[in-house]
Amino acid sequence: MTQPIKQHLIDPEICIRCYTCEMTCPVGAIQHDDTNVVVDPDICEFCMDCIPVCPTGSIDEWRVVDTAYSLEAQYGWDELPEQAEIGGGDTDEAEALDPAIAALLEDAHKGAGGKARAPASAARPSINLYTIARPATATVQGNFRLTARDAGTDIRLVILNVDGQAFPVLEGQTIGIIPPGTDATGKPHLPRLYSVSSPRDGERPNYGNVSLTVKREAHGVASNFICDLKAGDRVQVTGPFGATFLMPDDPEARLLMICTGTGSAPMRAFTQRRARTVGNRSGGMTMFFGARSPEELPYFGPLKKLPETLLKTHMVFSRLPDQPKEYVQDRMMAEEEAVAALLADPRTHIYICGLRGMEEGVEKTLTNIAESIGTPWAALRDTMREEGRYHVETY
Repeated sequence: MTQPIKQHLIDPEICIRCYTCEMTCPVGAIQHDDTNVVVDPDICEFCMDCIPVCPTGSIDEWRVVDTAYSLEAQYGWDELPEQAEIGGGDTDEAEALDPAIAALLEDAHKGAGGKARAPASAARPSINLYTIARPATATVQGNFRLTARDAGTDIRLVILNVDGQAFPVLEGQTIGIIPPGTDATGKPHLPRLYSVSSPRDGERPNYGNVSLTVKREAHGVASNFICDLKAGDRVQVTGPFGATFLMPDDPEARLLMICTGTGSAPMRAFTQRRARTVGNRSGGMTMFFGARSPEELPYFGPLKKLPETLLKTHMVFSRLPDQPKEYVQDRMMAEEEAVAALLADPRTHIYICGLRGMEEGVEKTLTNIAESIGTPWAALRDTMREEGRYHVETY
């Protein structure tokens, strides 16, 4: 028989069109059009350079196929095709497969173990309604500095109105902002992705607006453009994107949120959504939020005013004068008993968002805390991920 092949694919539902994989690929196998990001099977060398840089895991998809899916087919997908039967299910043919292909095929038929899933109760998201070729136009309603004037970090809350266009966006999703102008090669700038920091009914309920939390980067084309926007300015917007980093629509769900810097954007959206749906009586939310100092922690003032019945907040600072450095994982260990209780509760959903460097420390801490209650963290994490209760987006 013809030996099946392994094909590298990208999940269009989960992909947030950040194009990091395309910029990372050393052989130019990853491409995009106005709709999808795809992998050219004739070029891909399976070097795996694109896997660790993807913030969503959408790049880590594979199918065993007799004939590779064409670029044209991939560009037309709204979702990944299911793994097809190979060799008609014939035992002799299956045994003749290359061992690596056979193992991959077996895993595919067992299901997408280890892949991120949305919470079972989450609302179904809209994906990629507005593209590079057909963006939405939004008007700036406000631009407010969130960090202290003398802080070394400039983080902004930018509120956009989509001017009556249908733009349904859920907490945890991202949208793209297209900076004007062209790059060094003369090509139009690609959209830059930002998590929304407002709940689904808007920064102000039912006013058709959405907010972003944006940090000014010294040489950031998009971040400087956004941070300099004024009320009345108009911007081109793509999205929404993201189908897994979503909030459960279950008032009894408990949320353990771990974030740094602008990784607080989706956590703010979750908090506002919970406040508007259940009030302050029983939020069931705990957040570990890290920054260098109170002056550089966005939403420091508003967070301090929230009642603990809604949100138990641990604000952690690594650059306080005459104080030892403390990071989110350190405070989690200090609150080991509370975190352990959350890990043991089947209603708990974990969300981790921020700089990629935080992942290792948080992972080690969760391992230690889980083992303190007699639970192997790797097994618990995989179970939570399979149940749509474990979510990571780092950059």
